[in-house]
Amino acid sequence: MSFLTGFYALLFYTATVLFVVGIGYKIRQYATTPAPLKIPTTPAPITTSGVVVRMAREVVLFESLFRSNRWIWVFGWMFHVALALVLVRHVRYFQDPVWELIVLAQPFGKYAGFAMIAGLGGLWARRIFVERIRYITNPSDHLILALLVAIGVSGLGMKYVAHTDIVALKSFMLGLMTFSFKPLPTDGFLLIHLLLVAVLMIIFPISKLLHAPGVFFSPTRNQADNPREKRHVAPWAAELDK
Repeated sequence: MSFLTGFYALLFYTATVLFVVGIGYKIRQYATTPAPLKIPTTPAPITTSGVVVRMAREVVLFESLFRSNRWIWVFGWMFHVALALVLVRHVRYFQDPVWELIVLAQPFGKYAGFAMIAGLGGLWARRIFVERIRYITNPSDHLILALLVAIGVSGLGMKYVAHTDIVALKSFMLGLMTFSFKPLPTDGFLLIHLLLVAVLMIIFPISKLLHAPGVFFSPTRNQADNPREKRHVAPWAAELDK
């Protein structure tokens, strides 16, 4: 096993552990944080099924963003949908044989990288040219956007500039899953792409990207607007009443 193969294997094992443990820790923290008040953003559903439908609209369609700012919604929704297609397309590197649905998604994921970068460009421009957004933007926000753009550009570079050995790459990825290490191709775009993806996995649990799982735990979205019908008592408050 070459040094490069060993380095990237260790890097991805480390990144995966940090990603999974970090996300798990944050989800546990979100789930155990008390919500002593009923604070759903109105108009809000009054039933649990209504909350599920509302949450689905928020996650899939970005409903609240659509209502607040249409042009930001265009870029945000474009980026997230394109990212989902790209991730689905990448599933093929971890399957043998590849599921039929993943095969069907390949043509769409092939060009989704361009839409992903376009969406990121619009979101980045917002943080530069919109004064009220620029005021609350931190250097870390620019760094995360730069990292995501670099991941997208390096991925497109592998496809359209300098083709990498996809068969060897898939063999490497499958080998990581079974601890049977296979040689990693040494193409420049590929090495940069994998390095940036590993960095993203490592910083994900400590970044603003946590809005991905966090949206499901937002009391303004996951609560039913039924304070008259049902008394809302936080678990810690219920214990004090005993």
